[in-house]
Amino acid sequence: MSNTTVLGKLLLLVAVLGQPAKSMDRVRFQQDGREATVAGKVLVTAQDGGLLLLATDGVLWIVQPNELIEHSTDESPFTPLTAEEMTQRVLGELPRGFDVYRTSHYLIFYNTSREYAAWCGSLFERLYMAFTNFWSRRGFELQSPEFPLTAIVFADKASYAEFAKGELGEGVQAIIGYYSLRTNRITMFDLTGTASAARGSRAASAAQINRILSHPDSERNVATIVHEATHQIAFNCGLHTRYSDCPLWFSEGIALYFETPDLTSAKGWSTIGGVNRPRLQRFQEYAARRAPDSLVSLIRDDVRLRDTKNGLDAYAEAWALTYFLLKQRPKQYVTYLKTLSAKKPMEWDDPETRLREFQQAFGSDLGKLDAEMTRYMLRLK
Repeated sequence: MSNTTVLGKLLLLVAVLGQPAKSMDRVRFQQDGREATVAGKVLVTAQDGGLLLLATDGVLWIVQPNELIEHSTDESPFTPLTAEEMTQRVLGELPRGFDVYRTSHYLIFYNTSREYAAWCGSLFERLYMAFTNFWSRRGFELQSPEFPLTAIVFADKASYAEFAKGELGEGVQAIIGYYSLRTNRITMFDLTGTASAARGSRAASAAQINRILSHPDSERNVATIVHEATHQIAFNCGLHTRYSDCPLWFSEGIALYFETPDLTSAKGWSTIGGVNRPRLQRFQEYAARRAPDSLVSLIRDDVRLRDTKNGLDAYAEAWALTYFLLKQRPKQYVTYLKTLSAKKPMEWDDPETRLREFQQAFGSDLGKLDAEMTRYMLRLK
């Protein structure tokens, strides 16, 4: 999940939250030498005059006081773009040659084969159905997405990297797909590598695509796309709020919990809640050198998960904690989820608040909980 491009700006805003605007805000501002006028609703007005604006296409804009030119409000209600309007908007932003494939909940923009776009649509819809059913059965009712869920699929990695480097920087070469908190879109490329070969000939069928991506060598790549799609659903259906202080271990833990792909089922997602083998192996290896305060450090802030050197250990622990709590403390987990889902954008908790909220849900003795989790995960096969 990508939020690196906005982090610095976020830290500059001290938020003053009011009720979400029902009328339409129009904000004219200048960023990076370009002037823009964006219609939407202001979610946050900072004490220094900065704004957090939700545009009608779902993009979040952070406008600093020195960038703001004009802010006006009219009586027309805030109305998200329709699927047709969103299609025209996104196609106008993409390079030439893109088309759109529509499903019940998704707009998939692609310049690869239509068959691959359809395969992605089927994968995402099955995940959406499984995700919403999963939380509904546990007593947490999700909302319908306010905006069409949008994915952009490039034919090859080179064109994807060229497009995404503005948001991801040089690290784009190591990232095969991502969900952007700012744009609310998934960006990725055709994982089969068959798009170029298919030009001028018959494209790979859905069955062939499934066969290619079911190969063990492709498993982690598909899991990454599922991981990012899980983030998108979670942030659009009320599980999390974009730019709120939802702990990173929690949002990543959920995506890790769902990232075990099931390419064999045409209707469901039978592997939800299955053991994430790479994460389990990593956690079991990490357990031998795990610090006594490892659990506390994971909960109190996001530092370990953002550490490029040791982040994989933290991600494995985030999965392990999520897996353990959902299996052994499901009611308490949903109570904690409801606390986090209610958090507002641009309000930041201190480490003590994070620890206190976790303890209110799962008990004050974190040492005991840590020991139980560790034993449980080390016995898991």
